[in-house]
Amino acid sequence: MEAKQVSLDSQTRSFISRHTTDDVRMLALQAAKYPEINIQAAIIQISGRQAATDKIPSWTVIDELIYPSHLSMEQCSSEATARYKAELVGDGNTFADLTGGFGIDCAFIAQGFRTATYVEQQEELCLIANHNFPLLGKGHICVVNADGGEYLRKMDTVDWIFIDPARRTLEGNKAIAISDCTPNVTALESLFLQKAKHTMIKLSPMLDIAQALHELSSVHQVHVISVGGECKELLLVLNPNHHEGITIHCVNILKNGTRQSFVFNKDEESNAPCTYSSQPGTYLYEPNASILKAGAYRSIAHSFQLFKLHPNSHLYTSNKLIPDFPGRVFRCESSFSLNKKEIRAHLSGLKQANLTVRNFPATVNELRKRLKLSDGGNIYLFATTLADEQKIIIRCSKI
Repeated sequence: MEAKQVSLDSQTRSFISRHTTDDVRMLALQAAKYPEINIQAAIIQISGRQAATDKIPSWTVIDELIYPSHLSMEQCSSEATARYKAELVGDGNTFADLTGGFGIDCAFIAQGFRTATYVEQQEELCLIANHNFPLLGKGHICVVNADGGEYLRKMDTVDWIFIDPARRTLEGNKAIAISDCTPNVTALESLFLQKAKHTMIKLSPMLDIAQALHELSSVHQVHVISVGGECKELLLVLNPNHHEGITIHCVNILKNGTRQSFVFNKDEESNAPCTYSSQPGTYLYEPNASILKAGAYRSIAHSFQLFKLHPNSHLYTSNKLIPDFPGRVFRCESSFSLNKKEIRAHLSGLKQANLTVRNFPATVNELRKRLKLSDGGNIYLFATTLADEQKIIIRCSKI
């Protein structure tokens, strides 16, 4: 198979190379100036290359790669998360990706397998994958144009299955439950267990973890993945033979490629010892987005011997610096109430600050207006509630 865009003539290809960094909206408006160019195809490729610069930088060195539509680029995984999934899966003989998409996850995971199958119901994406995989050194991936659920029913058994169900309902709304995704992985769970030793399901971080675990009975690992502090993916790994409880892995991939990791046991979280503090200490700790999403509120306090400010605040404190804490660490400079006199005493002369609200009866915008502060600068303010229900603002500097 050949991707449709491969048939672009030399003039259009040259145009793409000359305008790689141009504003695609302006190019679209100027289409009449280039009658000899397939502007629509060119814009798709230019836009795709621009998105790939940040999302999949290692692929941008291959000029011959073909990129899909904006929506497919928007929905695909980043290189950082694809590499994490590849490491998690490891090596094996056989692998099948039942919802191939642009093929980023498939390409990275497949590198550890002797044979791999990419399944995708959209013909155009299959054409693109069939063109790109050999260029990426992944010629061993077999491209199949089929519905993933139907293919699952007929396929031979494999070591690993990967599936990323569409998170849109038939009406086009965002799915709020795992059973609303397409295909419905809850209905396919028994087939996953029959057809593979392990199955990895990628879900939106917006979906509720507890609900997903309620709907899927064979989950033994959960991986909550953030990139640069923003929660991006929720991965569920199925294994019916694991009986030691569900482990939840909280991973934050930093901009420099390093990772913050924290692992806890779901069943032990509710019983983990947790001590509360009536006042902030020398240091303030804010867990990263993956930990907050996973709900490791007590486990993180116990593991790092921290005091929690309030059961619902999810901020922590201590008088000892913990430099490897998986999140942001601040030095507390002062704390004060919303009394006008105290505000003047602690914020006098301050024009801007980074403001965060945690378990506090006001929004960030409402507080900014009241405190007369713009965003930014080197000062961090946390509006929160202490264990004695006292509402305070903690002034900090970042470490």
